[in-house]
Amino acid sequence: MRTFLKLVVLAAIVGAGIGLWVTAPNRVDAAKFDGLTGDAARGETVFTAAGCASCHHTKGAEDKLVLTGGMEFVSDFGTFYAPNISPHPAAGIGGWTLEEFANAVTRGVNPKGQHYYPAFPYTAYTKMADQDLVDLWAYVQTLPASDVASKPHDVGFPFNIRRSVGGWKFLFMSDDYVMEANGNERGRYLVETLAHCAECHTPRNPVGALDKGRWMGGAPNPSGKGTIPPLTPDKLDWSAEDVAYYLESGFTPTFDAVGGHMAEVVENFSHLPAEDRNAVAAYIKALPPLGE
Repeated sequence: MRTFLKLVVLAAIVGAGIGLWVTAPNRVDAAKFDGLTGDAARGETVFTAAGCASCHHTKGAEDKLVLTGGMEFVSDFGTFYAPNISPHPAAGIGGWTLEEFANAVTRGVNPKGQHYYPAFPYTAYTKMADQDLVDLWAYVQTLPASDVASKPHDVGFPFNIRRSVGGWKFLFMSDDYVMEANGNERGRYLVETLAHCAECHTPRNPVGALDKGRWMGGAPNPSGKGTIPPLTPDKLDWSAEDVAYYLESGFTPTFDAVGGHMAEVVENFSHLPAEDRNAVAAYIKALPPLGE
């Protein structure tokens, strides 16, 4: 009996050790940014493509470059609120280093070593190019500061145990692309990384991870109101020109106008070069059909 208890205790210790290892935060290698200089002008393009203001400005704000946060995102796991990411040294991220910013954006880890919830699309941003990350950091620091404190998330047990997010990352976070580039590296980078289109247009499994087997196959709206449409060619019969024009103007081929959060996405894409919209359209048209 005593030997059995010792084995149980040993197994528990080993299991706890493995659990701590699996759920530990994974940080960037800061050395990879050595020699890189941020360009705020290029960073503005990254900021626009990534839709940073779309989530982090205050709802209804006239100046969407004041990144006060507060916008809510309802999910099955609770309600998440976008934080203040303005350059304010206390309320925002003005006191962060480039390394801390990189850990947050591409690893989902805050300066205290805690995991961010994947409502923040770092699972897409993890593939962000190092130079783009440095440029983005340079641009964010030029924006207005806001002293408004971030609103805490409304997440109940057990989802409020942030360490458990490390296990979720271990299982589901990857820096691999889903689609082959086939000569359209820019389109794939915009869709799968910066614009993180799959975060809305791909269904999720019961624990909130993207179901990559149904990539871009449409999904229920997390708010519970309606659905987000599929983009695969068996469901969306638009031409590449239709897709590109929609991203520029917000008008569908039947002259319906964009609405909801997608209006913010279109606003962002309308400020990008035409070749970027064309690259995204080419990616969409290259998606494999899902069928019924």
